[in-house]
Amino acid sequence: MDDTDQLVGWREAAQAALYGPGGFYLRPEGPAGHFRTSVHASPLFAAAVARLLVTTAESLSLDEPAFVDVGAGRGELVTGVLAALPPGFAVRAYAVERAARPAGLDPRIEWTDAPPAGVHGLLFANEWLDNVPVDVAEADTDGVVRRVLVDRAGEERLGEPVTGTDAEWLERWWPLTEPGTRAEIGRTRDAAWAAAVSTLDSGLAVAVDYAHTKDGRPPFGTLTGFRGGREVLPVPDGSCDITAHVALDACALPGAELVDQRTALRGLGVTAGLPALALASSDPAAYLRALAAAGEAAELTARGGLGDFTWLMQQV
Repeated sequence: MDDTDQLVGWREAAQAALYGPGGFYLRPEGPAGHFRTSVHASPLFAAAVARLLVTTAESLSLDEPAFVDVGAGRGELVTGVLAALPPGFAVRAYAVERAARPAGLDPRIEWTDAPPAGVHGLLFANEWLDNVPVDVAEADTDGVVRRVLVDRAGEERLGEPVTGTDAEWLERWWPLTEPGTRAEIGRTRDAAWAAAVSTLDSGLAVAVDYAHTKDGRPPFGTLTGFRGGREVLPVPDGSCDITAHVALDACALPGAELVDQRTALRGLGVTAGLPALALASSDPAAYLRALAAAGEAAELTARGGLGDFTWLMQQV
């Protein structure tokens, strides 16, 4: 690495690469052009979220609940939720995203760059927190925990020791004890989630992400990149997604519940059971539809895949 290269922390580098001018998340193709989420895998996911919105509204006796889709991409989830709601169900729909509003989006959807304050209903953040930029720390050969610096080409160097609130966060949530071990400092994500939850006056806030908890932190961190459907080295030049799994137990506010996606979706009626063979004779088209739905449900709940997502569920 040339000494003239600009070295910054991963948080600053990722912020510019993802959300700065020409940033990855501002590209016209959107996230769907590079990786597949549960939203893209099957409309069953949006239908399950729609059922969660209905039950939330019923529990609070809301006539017109809000649905707030945080990290909305190009509006795929909120569009699917609106399509899956019962006829006549009144809802105020918000898509929270930094990119420009896509052409042709349902006019009922309000496009905004921040969650609306003072609403009642369901706030849903699917694979949002993993793209809230974080700094990375590494223990050097003497065991001193230092900030990892990086240039636009992805070349790294250890910087100054981690101190202050970042050091306190690591000590509490992700202590590094062995030389060479790494951690993503999740304090920015904790703050982002708390701020999002605070916009709800009543209802349910849900964050869905690949996650880990204190009893099973990955020893070398999870920072990685995605481009064109493939995992790649994280290079903060705007050419790829930069993501890391989320310490959701640190994000959780008092009273929160952590469940895996398999459990959450099954509770919302998404099951992978095969349809009865008799249906193949009586109604072949219905049988094929049910068979396809079972396959999609299996993907959404699969071990080692989308089913391993964690849902952080926060009642307000």
